[in-house]
Amino acid sequence: MKNAITECGRRIRARVRVAAAHCLLPLLLVLSEARAVEPDEMLADPALEMRARDVSRDIRCLVCQSQTIDDSDAPLAKDLRLIVRERIVAGDSDEDVRDFIVERYGEFVLLKPRLSAATVVLWSAPAILLAAAGISAVLALRGRRSAPMPLTPDEEARLQGMTE
Repeated sequence: MKNAITECGRRIRARVRVAAAHCLLPLLLVLSEARAVEPDEMLADPALEMRARDVSRDIRCLVCQSQTIDDSDAPLAKDLRLIVRERIVAGDSDEDVRDFIVERYGEFVLLKPRLSAATVVLWSAPAILLAAAGISAVLALRGRRSAPMPLTPDEEARLQGMTE
């Protein structure tokens, strides 16, 4: 009887741990998605703040490189967030703000680069190189399949001497 009670207690504790994990996991996920935007950076006008967040979503943190400036705690990301908000308050359109930042930091600052001659070359280069390698391989294999050159009379004489 005592073993049954002990086993029942173990099962209950295991279920409580699983339930606690299921409750805490979503909370941890929400907390990990916290933004780096600080309250003193936010604009008082909610519409302008939404525009700033929308523009910031397209701008890469140049320190972290895999995060947007809204997600990064880097000082440069904070400076970029402030620039975005200053330009929006000054009356610039979203595209003007992006152009302003790209002009100063280069096209790399955009998480989704604009279509230009440079980006077309960059994105098509692997396909072009792969095609060139394939053509080279085909030509090399074709060269190997060509008919062998006929033997010279000297070579035929030596071959006859070897077989005899």
